[in-house]
Formats: sequence, C-alpha cells, structure tokens
Amino acid sequence: MWRSSKVLRFLVPLIVAVGVMVSMSPKAFIFSTFASNYVGKYMKSRLPEADHLINSSELNSDRDSNPKQPVREKQVLENGTRIPRSQKKYSNLERLEVGLGQARAAIREAQHGNQTEDHFYVPNGPMYWNPKAFHRSYLEMEKRLKIYVYEEGDPPVFHYGPCKHTYAIEGFFIQTMEISRFRTSNPKEAHIFFLPFSVTMLTQVIYVAESHDWSLMKKTASDYVNVIAQKHPYWNRTLGADHFMLACHDWGPEISFAIPYLHQNAIRALCNANTSERFDAIRDVSIPEILLPAGTIDGMLGGPSPSKRPILVFYAGGVHGPIRPILLEHWENKDPDVQIYKYLPKNISYYGIVRKSRYCICPSGYEVASPRMVEGLYMGCVPVLIKDDYVIPFSDVLNWKTFSVIIPVKDIPNLKKILLSIPQRQYIKMQRRGIQMRKHFVVNSPPKRYDVFHMILHSIWLRRLNIRLRDVHAEE
Repeated sequence: MWRSSKVLRFLVPLIVAVGVMVSMSPKAFIFSTFASNYVGKYMKSRLPEADHLINSSELNSDRDSNPKQPVREKQVLENGTRIPRSQKKYSNLERLEVGLGQARAAIREAQHGNQTEDHFYVPNGPMYWNPKAFHRSYLEMEKRLKIYVYEEGDPPVFHYGPCKHTYAIEGFFIQTMEISRFRTSNPKEAHIFFLPFSVTMLTQVIYVAESHDWSLMKKTASDYVNVIAQKHPYWNRTLGADHFMLACHDWGPEISFAIPYLHQNAIRALCNANTSERFDAIRDVSIPEILLPAGTIDGMLGGPSPSKRPILVFYAGGVHGPIRPILLEHWENKDPDVQIYKYLPKNISYYGIVRKSRYCICPSGYEVASPRMVEGLYMGCVPVLIKDDYVIPFSDVLNWKTFSVIIPVKDIPNLKKILLSIPQRQYIKMQRRGIQMRKHFVVNSPPKRYDVFHMILHSIWLRRLNIRLRDVHAEE
C-alpha cells in the first residue's frame, strides 16, 4: 500500500505536466539552425513520450492552423452520441490556440512565398536567418499578441526598474509594458502573462549589502508568484508555461531558481543568457544589456566611415572573470594596432576611441552579458565576441556571423592575425550590416516598430508559438 501511494505521488504530477503542454515542432518558428538542433532534445525533456511525435506529419503539417480540440467527457451524451461540434464548449485557452495555429500556418507559408508588403521596413539580407519568416511572424505578433500584466505588487520592486546605467533595459521594458498596446486588461484573451518584478530592484531594496545572503530576495520572488497562483487561475492552469519574467541583472537566473515552475516551464528573458547556468536556448530569451548613462541613447549613435577608423581593435574594461586576464596578458601594451587597456587613460574618451576603431572586443566578465556589443553596433564598430556558453540576443532571427566576429577563447593569442585575415571588402560589408541591424537594438521612448522593445517581445512571441497548451481543468 505504501509503495503504491509513493508511485502515485510520483505519477500524478507527471501526468498533469504532460496534460498541460503539447510541444510543437519549433523549426518553422525559431528560424536559427542553431536553435533547431535542440528541437528533439527539447521535446524529449518537456514531453517524455514525444519520441514518436518528433517526425509526426501532424506536428509539421498545415493542420496546426486548425488543431484538433480535446473532446471532454461532458461533450458526450449518456447514450454515447456526441454533441454536434457547433454546440461544444471550448475553453479560452483552446480558442487562443486556434488563433496561434493560424499564425503558425501563415509563417510557414511565408517562408516559400512572396515578401509581405510593409511600408515601414521589410527585413532582407543575410543578416536574417529567414527574412520572410521573420517578417510574417513579426506582423502576426502585431496583429494578435495580447499580454496580461499582473497588477499585484507595489513599486519599487514591482512595476518599476532602473532606466539608467547597465541594467537600464530591465526598467525600460517593465515600465514600457505597463502602457504598451500589447497589454490587455482581460486575462481571458491573453496569450501570455508578465510577472512584473525587477531583480535589479530586489538587489537594491531587499538584499543586505555584503551579506552574501540571497534568501530574502528569493523568498520575495517566490511569495509573489504564490500570491499570483492563489489569486488567479492562469499560473496553475499551465504550470507557468504561458508566463514570463524579464531580468537584466546578473542574479536573474539564480532568483528564478527559487520558483521551480518559473525556471522549468516559464519563459525567462535574461541578459545573463549562459547555457552553463541552465539557460535554455529554446524556451528562454536572450536580451541585450544596454548601458544608458543618461537614460537615453542621445549622443550614442553614429560614427565615421571605415576609412576614418585607424585603430584595428579596441578594448578597455575591468579584469574579472576567466577571459579578460588572458586578453590583457597577450595584448596589453603589446601592439599599437591592438589597443587593449585595463584602465583607459584619463585623456582618452571611451566612446571616442570606439568610433575610431574597426573592431571592438566584447569579452565575458564574471557573467556573459556586456553592453559593449550594443555599443559597437551603435557606433559602427564591428563587435568581436569572445564568450563561452553565450546565447546571443535575437540569434533565433539574426545571423550574427554576418555582422560580427566570433572568436573562441583559445584563439585570443591569434587575435590580430584573425582580424587582419578578414578582407577589407568583407569588413566593410560587416560594418554596414551592423549599422543596418542597429535598429533592432535602439531604445526608443515611446517604442518604434522593430526596435529593441519589439524585438524582445518578438522573441517571447516565438517561444509562445513554439508550444501548444491545453488546460487540464478546462474552463467551463
């Protein structure tokens, strides 16, 4: 008897979790071939019996645009005859899934059709893995996406965040989401639910400096989600799978671990997108870290042409983490073409030297995120990424190899040789492409189409498209 009850305690949560989510094949919606490699592994981890579904024609056919609805017991009369389809009652979630199925079908069709007209901007070029699919997906997001922002919680920890300095994107997104046209006041029409707590503000308001004790921050986050789960039906309905959080602070992943379903099921939009710290490239969203000293991008955009950039490569920054010491050991004060500094001389402007450089090095520190990557794009300096285990922002849509240089840590001694081996024509193409891609990283207030706010939303939209959800306890 004891053994049977123990087995039941194990099986019931597993059955519930499987009933809540039916994974969709992401290939049509996450456009990067890098991401596609994880599809099978992802499905097996989220849906244990999915081995036979990975190659299923049903998952990869246009029938996804009209997904089969589950027949519930109350839809069958006592004599065994079914109630006519027109009389069936569908839950809100089931109706939402029909619309998302139509969006999936439209995106699939766009990959092989003509480019959709758009007077504002039409994505094109090798900078995109699949410009037609991205464009159609973006337009579908604009047409359909509804986000419910939970109203519980008071500033400054909730509904607020810093809009200046290194973690500015966190506060900018939270506060912009409060007034966004994607926000809905009706949770029944929401495709996804936003948990508006700020990890950066947790570190400033809750954390006791130098205590190394994260328990209060974790408890605050956990208590908040528990309040949401007890007050509203939506978290428990899908075990958090249609919810998301956003954090740019380095401690974002660690705080999320305090809430099991948050890091297991929900979408985490993180600057610290480190796969060695359990960042899931299929389910989670990598967002760019953007340093805004004055809270705006004023004075940060633009730079001279390639012919007016005499410096081959530049870096200046603190020596922390495993990569930067190697960089300085090999290149600090070694070569006038490779200007690597631990501390920038007082008479030199950081942004001024970025604008004089052809390439700007973006190495990991203690964590993988760094504002240098976006600063390079802003000022026309081709980013050189030297990072381990980093998922680059928007890499499900953008092909970073066409407008940046990615160098493994082991090749730091060959840095100059690698950069000089890039033909001038190729460098000019990368530089121009980076300037074109800058629009996707610009912080606008109010937001503009295709800017960083909308690109973050699009990445979240893709993750929501990548699963089909159903409610175990269907709404009546």
